[in-house]
Amino acid sequence: MEVLVVNIQGLSTNPGDLPNLHNILKQAHDSLHAESIRLLPLLDMLDPSLHSLGYLYILEACTSSALSKEQASAVVLPTARFMNSCSKEQIQLAPEKFISVCKRFKDYVMQLEAPMRGVAPMLAAIRKIQSSSEHLTPLHPEFLVLCLLSKCYKAGLSILDEDIFEVDQPKDLLLYCYYGGMICIGEKRFRKAVELLHNVVTAPMSVITAVAVEAYKKYILVSLIHNGQFSTSLPKYTSSVAQRNLKNICQPYIELANSYTTGKIADFETVAQKYQEKFDNDNNLGLVKQAISSMYKRNIQRLTQTYLTLSLQDIANSVQLNSAKEAEMHVLQMIQDGEIFATINQKDGMVSFLEDPEQYKSCGMIERIDSSIQRIMALSRKLTTMNENISCDPMYLAKVGRERQRFDFDDYDPVPQRFNI
Repeated sequence: MEVLVVNIQGLSTNPGDLPNLHNILKQAHDSLHAESIRLLPLLDMLDPSLHSLGYLYILEACTSSALSKEQASAVVLPTARFMNSCSKEQIQLAPEKFISVCKRFKDYVMQLEAPMRGVAPMLAAIRKIQSSSEHLTPLHPEFLVLCLLSKCYKAGLSILDEDIFEVDQPKDLLLYCYYGGMICIGEKRFRKAVELLHNVVTAPMSVITAVAVEAYKKYILVSLIHNGQFSTSLPKYTSSVAQRNLKNICQPYIELANSYTTGKIADFETVAQKYQEKFDNDNNLGLVKQAISSMYKRNIQRLTQTYLTLSLQDIANSVQLNSAKEAEMHVLQMIQDGEIFATINQKDGMVSFLEDPEQYKSCGMIERIDSSIQRIMALSRKLTTMNENISCDPMYLAKVGRERQRFDFDDYDPVPQRFNI
């Protein structure tokens, strides 16, 4: 092993020597795995930033077998240091091993009940293996799990705000959207949560998956909270297996959504109480309670469409709150969140509903609109490029040819000029 360490130290500095080092490490694979955790002291002889490829092979061998809690604790620190400081160029020579080490690292910090220790190193690891910010790696779901368990939701949002166009494995995308939806729920970014959960529910699938079922349950509840309604009709591009099965599997949630549309708090609470154990077992009881709270808000918003002024007591009576004080708290929170525009006269307990003061001509609003237009234009260009690439893809053209007995290229115009038939 000392000879191997010398080779790692001598061949890591010159990029031209890396292929030779990689061959040596491949040949030493079995002997490294035979030693396993006993190799850990060798890592002290290497610099993770200079000897990244050799460090990776030894670290992967150290973590190849099941570790006790004490052994996991000893491995976590050098692994985290490696993930933070390793050379991007070197670890990309063995990306599968790097991903394997990072996934085991996540398991170890969870075994130690310290998920927060894994958040920063895992984010650094993602940046090391990403080809661009649009690339979804197998480490994205692992990172989001750590963010969820440690309640570091803002750290998770840092990658959820990036547009994804390149995916290695479909399963990674489903888990990314599911865990991402849960993080957005934790941050009360319900609009983004609806979008991510919708992606899971409508994704292509040949059999119904547990992820799709759990995503559909949360999708129903978040839709009620954000939109005030839920449609059981899924888009046409949703797989037939999802359209046939999801509604039947999630019947209590469908019943809850139907009771929400009546606008009657008592009906909704009756269904919520009926299936309380089910919602609790699914870890969705908190969302159900938020849906009840949103129902009060929806009912107050309906009053703004009918009345210019209304007393707090009348609001409490109309939306089935217990007291005028409770109605005041709801109205104040809605004003603070920008959900309604109103003033409260503390002297006589009257609420005056106002029009939206935004005139859509301020500098800030113009910048916001311009930013949205630029983003949409960039997305349009990206979709055009993707469409051209698919039109040239031999697998796509072969599949279309098999599905049609007579392949008519005119139906698929315009064909990019670089594609020669």
